[in-house]
Amino acid sequence: MNDSESANHPQIWWSNSIFFVAVHLAALAGIYWIPLTLVSWKTIALTYAMWQLAEFGITIGYHRLWSHRAFRATAGVRLILAVLGSAGFQGSIKWWCLRHRLHHRFTDDPVHDPYAATRGLLYSHMGWIFFKPTYTRMELVDREDLDRDPVVRFQHKYYIPLALFFGFAVPPLIGALWHDALGAFVWAGLVSRVAVWHCTFFVNSLAHWDGLQPFSDEDTSRGNFLLAVMTSGEGNHNFQHAFPHDYRSGPWLATWDPSKWVIFALYKLGFVTGLRQAREVDLKEAMAYMNHKHVHGVPPTDDDEEHNLQSEGKLQTWTLEETKLYLKEHPHRCLVLLRGWVVDVTTYLGEHPGGASLLRKYAVSLKDEDSEGDQQNYRDASWAFDGGLNNHSRAAVKRMKELRLAKIETQPVVVS
Repeated sequence: MNDSESANHPQIWWSNSIFFVAVHLAALAGIYWIPLTLVSWKTIALTYAMWQLAEFGITIGYHRLWSHRAFRATAGVRLILAVLGSAGFQGSIKWWCLRHRLHHRFTDDPVHDPYAATRGLLYSHMGWIFFKPTYTRMELVDREDLDRDPVVRFQHKYYIPLALFFGFAVPPLIGALWHDALGAFVWAGLVSRVAVWHCTFFVNSLAHWDGLQPFSDEDTSRGNFLLAVMTSGEGNHNFQHAFPHDYRSGPWLATWDPSKWVIFALYKLGFVTGLRQAREVDLKEAMAYMNHKHVHGVPPTDDDEEHNLQSEGKLQTWTLEETKLYLKEHPHRCLVLLRGWVVDVTTYLGEHPGGASLLRKYAVSLKDEDSEGDQQNYRDASWAFDGGLNNHSRAAVKRMKELRLAKIETQPVVVS
């Protein structure tokens, strides 16, 4: 069975489906027997707190810290975020992040995007939950950073007991302090879990269905203020798809993004470092591009960059031997061969959304030579860049062009 057939005829994931439906039914029954009018204000406050804290575990931890590496955090902060994320009942950090990275690499692909919006609003919202995943390209997703993190390993190993304890046991234990353990279990346990689920799922569905696209229209991602309020700031989804490495959900101060505010506060306190942001020049260019399309109905005409470089005398042409010589003279540079160009990605290693290790994997290496040793066989990264590993955006292509060193004279031999 090929990839397309597997996607069209998936197996039902019975354990996942039964648990998901059971929690919804239990929450509805609980609301019927213990309506909101019968619980104390303390229980209501606890319900909101449990919802918000679990949401922060997903937005700040699972999404921005671990999935996109938008910042670095101390072990203590990572441990707290791992606990809060567990209470969200959305799988372990490792499981969640790998699926999300796959979603960004193949956004809207009906086969390879785990919750593709192109398969319908209901499917992207929660339909995917009921079927066993068959991700044939999951092995292409980098996971070394997740495997190295002891917090991620611990949470992955003990995810089920952690989720059950912090999601369902902690609320009634706290509620017992004011003699409302049952009400706290129903509202701060069951109802808040359902709220966290659907608020997060709206990012997969609503944020790819309705809203604005000020930064890119290359995929279905959109910005939606209502969604930002519901998800602790994840509403400007168009920005996050255009600039996934940014720790913010939007570049403007007025953007509703409590997750960004918490991250920045932790940064000021010294618990978070390495905040990553999109370059101002890239933001302005993206908005100007989209504004031109909106006003004129067509994208602006791209300049013939190769012609401009040649006319300015800046265009170099290298042979494979010259590329080898340059690398010997500059052994700390990271070069990739891409679309017939030698591209120096050294300064981009820290910015690459997929991580530096992925770029180094496809970098030119002086050890790449054939069995006879008389010809250099360099890794050609074109396959990976042009859809093999990721559907790169227009902004990514533009950045790649900025980093070009020289045009390669002959096509390299591809080393897989």
